[in-house]
Amino acid sequence: MTKPRLAFVSPVFLLPADAGGKIRTGNILRSMHGGAFEITLISPATAEQAQRWAPELAAMCDHFVRWEPQAAQPRWRRAGDLLGALPVNVASDRTPQALRVVAQTLAAQRFDVVVFDFVHAAVLLPAGVLPPSVCFTHNVEAEIFKRHAETAAQAPLRWLWRSQHRKMQAFEAQALKRFTRVVAVSERDAKQFETHYGLDNVRTIPTGVDLDFFSWQAPQAPSADGPVVVFTGSMDWEANVDGIRFFIDEVWPRVLAQRPDARLRVVGRNPPASLVQKAAPRVSFTGFVDDVREHVRDAQAFVIPLRVGGGTRIKAFEAMAMGCPVVSTAIGIEGLPVDADRHYLLADSAAALASGVLQLMTDAAARQRLSEAARELVEARFGHRVAGERFEQIALEALQA
Repeated sequence: MTKPRLAFVSPVFLLPADAGGKIRTGNILRSMHGGAFEITLISPATAEQAQRWAPELAAMCDHFVRWEPQAAQPRWRRAGDLLGALPVNVASDRTPQALRVVAQTLAAQRFDVVVFDFVHAAVLLPAGVLPPSVCFTHNVEAEIFKRHAETAAQAPLRWLWRSQHRKMQAFEAQALKRFTRVVAVSERDAKQFETHYGLDNVRTIPTGVDLDFFSWQAPQAPSADGPVVVFTGSMDWEANVDGIRFFIDEVWPRVLAQRPDARLRVVGRNPPASLVQKAAPRVSFTGFVDDVREHVRDAQAFVIPLRVGGGTRIKAFEAMAMGCPVVSTAIGIEGLPVDADRHYLLADSAAALASGVLQLMTDAAARQRLSEAARELVEARFGHRVAGERFEQIALEALQA
């Protein structure tokens, strides 16, 4: 029996899996591959990338169609986008190569369902009638801009973020109404879409984690070199930059005052020079790493000091799966069905974050208790196969609708 054909349009090349959205999408595709659909993945990639990552792509899809990515432009050259009608991150996805390849591929083949990854990929939607379609939202994008406006220290930045918030709110509301189904990563996000945009086509999937790859290990005691605090995340994402800057400036001095031997390790690609050059005591930036597990497993605390963000943080469940106790702000853990003081420590102020980190450095029983409860929760409800199966069900529902 011939399988229905699904086209999956991603605005970024999914490999290496060095960002939360790429990890989430990659896990979904790997879980769906070989299931109900014949999958064609359409995304930017150079010929060299397509060849280098061919085995990994083959595990995600049956066919891969690429467009040539546009060279990254410096921020000053993108300043003109700030004056346009589209949010700046949406405008950057709307390249001639992407528009042409997506339109030609969808027109040349009879796809039964089309999925667009992230709402800003909707800027690549062809005009006219679409097959049944799904938008995979990883965040409420407008909310992220709003939170940046609320936390920005300078008036010009607050004005800029408010302007981007208004544009994204208008784009998000209009774009999502074109889809047969909208996939949200939490019930909270789904409620936001329903309340603010009047959508009645939203479905949710759980945040999925590869439990075999992120296997559990009992939390480690500090080594002779001192206790370790770790953060993982793409350091070219503004929300992560804001959170780490806040942690280094406001939290870390409080930690060092009581534990001068403590070390903070920031793991993630492209940390901005302004942060690295500050050279805060006992802070290191790794840049991109092939495998985050070794950096997480020798830490006594995994910190998520985010003040801005949306969707759910897959990094939280990865740390929990590996057994590293988590200290997080409310926004850092937002949308995940976890209980404070049982699965993680909740800390929204600089003083509370420092206190939580210091507790995990010294209290072995607390580390073990949080580690075991968090892993048990993730195992029971949040394996990536569960998320993939749910996504496939939503795509089939869109096809039948």
